[in-house]
Order: sequence, then C-alpha cells, then structure tokens
Amino acid sequence: MADQTPDSPTGSSRPPSGPSRPRGKQSLPPEKYARLRAEAAAPYKGLRKFVYVVCGASGGIGAFVFLAQLLAGREVGAALPNFALQLGVVALMVWLFRLEKAD
Repeated sequence: MADQTPDSPTGSSRPPSGPSRPRGKQSLPPEKYARLRAEAAAPYKGLRKFVYVVCGASGGIGAFVFLAQLLAGREVGAALPNFALQLGVVALMVWLFRLEKAD
C-alpha cells in the first residue's frame, strides 16, 4: 500500500478530520434518547392509538345510526345484528386502546 502524497485525492497525508466513529447515546439529550428507546420498544404506538380512536368513532357513528333505525322500528331484523356488530367494534377498540395504554 502506498503512502498518501499531496497528489492523493484527500490532498494531504493526514487522515480526514471529523468523527471517525458513530456517535453513542452520550451525544443525544436524555429526553430524546428516552423517546427513541420507547419508539424502538413499541413502534408506531401513536399511529395505532389514532387508528383505534378513528375506528371506535366510526363504530360509534354506525351504532347511533342503527339505534335510530331500531327506535324508529324500521327493518328491525336487519338493524339489530348491525347494531350489535357496531357495539362490538366500539368495545374492541376501547379494549385495544386500553391495552395499548397499559404498556
């Protein structure tokens, strides 16, 4: 291997200045490091919570619509199972949201 000369691509015989090793956790502020560790332990937790809230709201709106149909007495045979399904969706989303909060 040849020694570096002034003709070399770097232009000097000295090694390039700057960090030669990856920075460790000491260079990050403690708050940011804790947030990154939490995200690594539970990726997309915020997104999952958002999806649970949106699906729960959708189920709540659906349950309200089918409850109105039931109270009006229109197509009770079809509205009752749909109402029960919407309540199940809401209950599932509440359960998943609480399970996510427990971690």
